[in-house]
Amino acid sequence: MDSEKTVAPAKPEASPTSLDPQTAKTNKEPAPVKMPKRLMLLLVFLVMISISGLMAKQGVLFCILTLFMVLAIIGKQKAGLLMLRVYTSLQLIIASALPIMLQDPDNMVPSEPSSYGIGSFSIQLPDWVVFGLLIIISLVQVWIAFTPKVSRYFSRALNLNIMR
Repeated sequence: MDSEKTVAPAKPEASPTSLDPQTAKTNKEPAPVKMPKRLMLLLVFLVMISISGLMAKQGVLFCILTLFMVLAIIGKQKAGLLMLRVYTSLQLIIASALPIMLQDPDNMVPSEPSSYGIGSFSIQLPDWVVFGLLIIISLVQVWIAFTPKVSRYFSRALNLNIMR
């Protein structure tokens, strides 16, 4: 009876915790990319602006679409990145064109500074300061939207379904 054959002991398989650098490289999965802090701050800013617009009942549809865009960005949808880039670029174009669009060539009398009030706090600012501040905020948003670190946050597969 030759049924008792000697069986060679099986070699232990390399575990991901082994010290061999070549097997450790092949067994590692790519680490999940965390949301960049700049993008988090931009999303908080967009949510605050949208909620304040909804409370004031100004541009309600635009505010709801902005909140959907924020949800798509949180969900790492490539469509969210595309919407963010278009949104910030259009915002920069509009903010840059505001001084030209609001200029009245028939009225060359210098205007008084505009007054702004939030609660009990009120301030008077000249128009060029307000336009400059809007353009700077828009530039920062465009810079954040086109940063390579932000684009690495989103999944590689192009998917335009923001509700997935």
